[in-house]
This record gives sequence, C-alpha cells and structure tokens, in this order.
Amino acid sequence: MRLFLQIITTLVIVAYPLAVYFGLQYLPPGYIALLLCVLLLTRMIVTKQQVRAMVLPLIVGIGLTGASFIAKRNDWLLYYPVVINLSLLSLFSYSLVFGPSMIERLARIKEPDLPDSAIEYLRTITKLWCGLFVVNGAIAAYTAIATTIEMWTLYNGLIAYVLIGMLLSGEWIYRKFWLKKHD
Repeated sequence: MRLFLQIITTLVIVAYPLAVYFGLQYLPPGYIALLLCVLLLTRMIVTKQQVRAMVLPLIVGIGLTGASFIAKRNDWLLYYPVVINLSLLSLFSYSLVFGPSMIERLARIKEPDLPDSAIEYLRTITKLWCGLFVVNGAIAAYTAIATTIEMWTLYNGLIAYVLIGMLLSGEWIYRKFWLKKHD
C-alpha cells in the first residue's frame, strides 16, 4: 500500500499543473485545493521524506493548498511551481557553497571514481542548473501573476519539463564525452 501511495503521489506532484487546470475547470471551487492538500500531506507521510531537502516545498505546498481551500483562493495554487524552483535553487546553491556540488553528488552515484579534473566541470554544471531554476522560477511566477490558466498550465506542465529534460539529457551526454576526453 505504501508503494502504491508513493507512486500515486509522485504522479500527482509531477502532474500538478494538469491537476490544477482540470480541477479548476471541472470541480466545485476549493475541491482541487483540498484534494491536492491531502495528496501532498500523504506524500510527506508515506515517503517519510527520504530527501530531506524537499520537506520545505511539501510543507509550503500543503500550506498553499490548505490556505487556498480555506480562503477559496484558487490563484494561490499557481505558486507551487515557483516554490519548487526556489527550493531546488537553494539546494543546488547550498551545494556550491558547502560542497560537493549537487551534480558531482549525482554523478558519483553512477561513477564513484570521478577524476579530480571533473570537479570544476561539475561545479559549472551545477551553476548552469541554478541558472535554469532562476529562469524557470521567474517564468513560473510570471505565468501565475500575469497570464491565463492555459498559459500557466502549458509552461509549468510541459515547457518547464521539456527544458529540464533537455538540460538533463544534454549535460549527461556531454559529460560522457568530456570524461573520456579528460580521463
């Protein structure tokens, strides 16, 4: 049951923009906020926060969705992607200051014996990710404040994921070539 709840809540978090869009279209006011609040709370409980850095975005998400339900303010639901980008920016920036960089940590999962020459490269890639989170968060905030729900959903439910996927796959492919060249 725990695994099932983890899978469902993960899918909902990934599909959050679509859930908000369709919930606002087809459910009575406030119901999508309550549903998302319960799902985020369930996520926090069933995962027992294996990634401690993601506790804050879940708590803020629970606060946003709960407050949205209580205040009957559906527009507050639109700010969760901003919170996620700010949280990831904080996590990656923290790793740059206190090391090792986040991308180095992730790279060492697959390649524990990285050459010393890769460390600065991986720091640079972590900075690139920080830049993406700044841009993504700014656009997410703009779409929440100044655009239609359709534009918000398009950006936060598709374009942002495409950008993240492009950077992730492009960097991973480039890193393979870089490591061979500098090995």
